[in-house]
Amino acid sequence: MACHAGRERKMQQWRHKLFKVIYAAFLVLGILQLCACGGKKKEAGKTIPGAENDPIAVTGAVAQARQVPLFVEATGSFVAEESSNVAPLASGRVIETPVDVGGSVEKGQIIARLDDSDAVLRLQQAKASVEQADAALRQAEAKIGLSGAFKAEEVPDAQSARASYESALADAKMAESDARRYDSLVQTGDISRSSYEKQTTLAETAKAKANTSLKQYETALNNARQNYQAVASAQAMLSSARAQLALAQKAVEDTLIRAPFSGRITERQVSVGEYLALSSRIVTIVRTNPIKLQLQVPGVDSGRVAIGMKVLARVESFGARDFEGKITALNPSLDPNSRSMMAEARFENPKLDLRPGMFSTARVMLPGTEQAVMAPRSAVLVDPTINSAEVFVLQEGKAHVKVVQFGEEDAGIVRILSGLSAGEVVATSKLQQLYDGAAVKLQ
Repeated sequence: MACHAGRERKMQQWRHKLFKVIYAAFLVLGILQLCACGGKKKEAGKTIPGAENDPIAVTGAVAQARQVPLFVEATGSFVAEESSNVAPLASGRVIETPVDVGGSVEKGQIIARLDDSDAVLRLQQAKASVEQADAALRQAEAKIGLSGAFKAEEVPDAQSARASYESALADAKMAESDARRYDSLVQTGDISRSSYEKQTTLAETAKAKANTSLKQYETALNNARQNYQAVASAQAMLSSARAQLALAQKAVEDTLIRAPFSGRITERQVSVGEYLALSSRIVTIVRTNPIKLQLQVPGVDSGRVAIGMKVLARVESFGARDFEGKITALNPSLDPNSRSMMAEARFENPKLDLRPGMFSTARVMLPGTEQAVMAPRSAVLVDPTINSAEVFVLQEGKAHVKVVQFGEEDAGIVRILSGLSAGEVVATSKLQQLYDGAAVKLQ
């Protein structure tokens, strides 16, 4: 029994020690929790930027009201002033292509050569035909003594026949005059009847001779005219031969394909050795100085745009650079699908900065001005994910967000189309840190 009582006392002592250890462990855990809570309270006591006790320091600017020019916005693409798919004037095999894509050409410059062997032979044949026809003409002219413009009465045979006729006519007139005089003398008895009859016979003979000479002269004139027909025929043959020569010369010239205007080569479709038909395309040439801009003007603004108005155009590759042109043509009707009007503007392009196919945003400048609200571009915060823009208006130490729409930008100043009034102060720095109601102070 005594032994059992001893073991019981030892167990009680062991339980008492275990209780002390467990109590000490809970005490330590409680202290740690108190320390943790104290740290959280201390952390909670830290200041937050933007709270009233720690405002965000920002820079600001006043939105200004300015008079700006009136304009109509439009978009479009640049196209070449002239574009030509050059085709040959004759078929044949290509023997040379002295131009390539990207090269510049002048009007009349050779851009391709065709084999001209057959054309040269035909040209030589045509030249020989002209020489032969010319010789035949000279021979026909010599036959009638033609040295200038044709006149039948000036042909030598006709001139000789006319001289004979005029001589016979003179003799006939003289004989007739003598016959009349003899008639008076025979009446007075101064001459015999036989002498009178003899003179009358001479007069009739002279008259008949004159009539014969007249017929010979008329025959000479007719012969001269008939002979001139041979000259006319020879002249026609010469004209035909010369026409054939001109065609042969053109055939030789057509083997040289030339640029129709000054420009640049954008495509070359042939190479040496290819055979070209009349429908073949050799190169594509474009003229880009000047260059045209085809704009789609909204239908609501179509009545405000007129020929001669200045156009300021921008392309993405040149950033904020403005290219200046003028409206040169307006389509009289609107597109039934887009309800927009096609307008064409022309731009001088001496350095060829503008190229066909470039997309452009343009402003057609209208007469007069209007008032606009302008602010620094740095004051506008753009969220591309929702395609919206906002500014922070500073008022009584607070930042208030406003959603805005903005337009064109120039030299870091942007036009605010809506959402902001002139005179309001906007933040221009630390926009990413600001929120609606944030405490701020101007630097």
